[in-house]
Amino acid sequence: MIIKPIKTRIFHEGDDLFTFITGYFKKIPEKSVIVITSKIAALAEKRTAVIENNQTKERLIRAESEFAIPTKYVWLTVKDGMVMAAAGIDESNANGKLILLPKDSFKIARFLRRELRRKYNVKQLGVLITDSRTIPLRAGVTGVALGYAGFRGVKDYRGKPDIFSRKFQFSRVNVADSLATAAVFTMGEGNEQQPLAIIEKAPIKFCDKIHRQELLIDIQDDMYRPLFSKLLKNNFGI
Repeated sequence: MIIKPIKTRIFHEGDDLFTFITGYFKKIPEKSVIVITSKIAALAEKRTAVIENNQTKERLIRAESEFAIPTKYVWLTVKDGMVMAAAGIDESNANGKLILLPKDSFKIARFLRRELRRKYNVKQLGVLITDSRTIPLRAGVTGVALGYAGFRGVKDYRGKPDIFSRKFQFSRVNVADSLATAAVFTMGEGNEQQPLAIIEKAPIKFCDKIHRQELLIDIQDDMYRPLFSKLLKNNFGI
């Protein structure tokens, strides 16, 4: 798999996202995935806010979340079925504003895929909208897929034999987040100014329709729920 981050100019609020992307690609090879950071997708939609104090910021976080609780460092929230800090609202590289997440990253990915396929005359193409997230009990951030189009987001091994002919019962690979993590690592988190990337030769299955719920797990079925419930009860400070 080859990942090439793209150095760009600064993307300004209200700029046209499709025009911006196509300004950096003379051609797009078949079976590629175009990666776009959610920050410029949100700026294209003018999803920004100016917050005067902590109270108005708290109201914004609550309004953008399905669930929100304050912690020692940040607001811990659930948005679009994912656990994240502060509903994904970000102050970095925002020029004094807060940048929210895009309204519907899957919709953006579908639109961009359709228009990019038409412009570059490619059939098999993926589009991936990324953000960053933290993982419980691990330092640092990794990439996460907010939305995607053109490829299967999950690779299912259930029912297939392992190297000793034992059938997998639970194993699935999160393709979308794996691609996002690799891409975000190469694109950078600081002042690299690389909000775009292209992934080539990825071992993924391209398709025209995806199931946007395929990565989600109901909280009642989440395997970590009993662990964190017990940690909270035993006052481990989480």
